[in-house]
Amino acid sequence: MSGGLYSMHSKDFDKTLDLTSVRPYGDTMNDGKIQLSFTLPVPAGDEAIEAAKQLIKKMGLDNPQVVFYKELMPGFTFFNCYGSCTHTVDYSTIYVPKVESGVMDMHETDTFIREQVGRKLVIVGASTGTDAHTVGIDAIMNMKGYAGHYGLERYEMIEAYNLGSQVPNDEFIAKAIELRADALLVSQTVTQKDVHIKNLVELVELLEAEGLRDKMILVCGGPRLSHELAKELGYDAGFGMNSFADDVASYIAQEYVKRASIK
Repeated sequence: MSGGLYSMHSKDFDKTLDLTSVRPYGDTMNDGKIQLSFTLPVPAGDEAIEAAKQLIKKMGLDNPQVVFYKELMPGFTFFNCYGSCTHTVDYSTIYVPKVESGVMDMHETDTFIREQVGRKLVIVGASTGTDAHTVGIDAIMNMKGYAGHYGLERYEMIEAYNLGSQVPNDEFIAKAIELRADALLVSQTVTQKDVHIKNLVELVELLEAEGLRDKMILVCGGPRLSHELAKELGYDAGFGMNSFADDVASYIAQEYVKRASIK
C-alpha cells in the first residue's frame, strides 16, 4: 500500500534538469531546499524565531523553518534553518578563470623538470604577515603532504623551503633572494576583515619596488582564495580549496618552462 502511494506521488516530482535555470537540490530536483545557520544578536524566544524566519524570507527563500535554536549567551541566539530558494542561475553561461596547466603527479613533474629545465627548481613558501596558521603551507610543502598527495619537499627536482608562519613580507623576499628562488608560494588562512588581501597586495608592491616581480613566479593559496582573485591582486596563480602539491608543482614547472621559452 505504502509502495503504491509512493509510486503515485513520485510521478508528481519534477525530474527535469535545465542548466539554464538551476536551483538547489534537497530531496527532489528543483525543490530549491537550502540549509543555513546564523546567529542573531537577540535573546532566545518566539520573537527570535520570528525574526529568523523574516530574515530568511528577505533572502529570497520560501517556507522558512527553524529546526534548531540555542542561546549562545545572553542576548545571542544561534539558528539552524531550512527554506526553499526561489531564485535560479544560468549554469550554461558561467565562466570561471582557472589555472591553465595540466596536472601531473610527482614522478611526472620530476621527469618534466629534469628534461625541460635540467636543474632543480627552488620554491620558497610561507604563511606571511600575521597569519600564524601553517596547515595550508604544510599540506603543500611538507614531505608527507596531505590526503595521499606528497608535498614539494619529496620531489626530487624541487628544492623546497618552508619558512613557516608569521613571516613578514620583507623578510620573505630577502630569504627568496638569498635562496635564488624561482617561485614564491604564499599561504593565507586568516581572512577576517580581509586582512589577507592587504597582506597579499603588500607583497606584490614590495616585489615591484625591488624590481623582482617578473623574476619570480608568484603563487598564493588558501580557503578563501581563487585563481581569479589571485590574478586581480597581481599574482600569477591562485589555488583554493581541494588543491594539492600536484597542482602547485605542475603549474610552477610548466610556467617556468613557458617563460624560459619566451626569453
